[in-house]
Amino acid sequence: MAIIVNLDVMLAKRKRRLGDLAEAIDISIQNLSVLKTGKARAIRFTTLSAICKELNCQPGDILEYVPGETPGDGGD
Repeated sequence: MAIIVNLDVMLAKRKRRLGDLAEAIDISIQNLSVLKTGKARAIRFTTLSAICKELNCQPGDILEYVPGETPGDGGD
């Protein structure tokens, strides 16, 4: 996957728990967990904005582009 989700890194840096973040931004812990594990296929800008606001970070702190095979190019 070319996009890496570093939500777990930001949570650790901010000494926050996934459940606390889910409650603070009003999203289910299951949906946030899917994002954290990199299994999400999309993220809404409103969700990304809420995460960044709550963790006091930038979108680039959460999402990282790594060159390589991308989903849908035969590697799935």
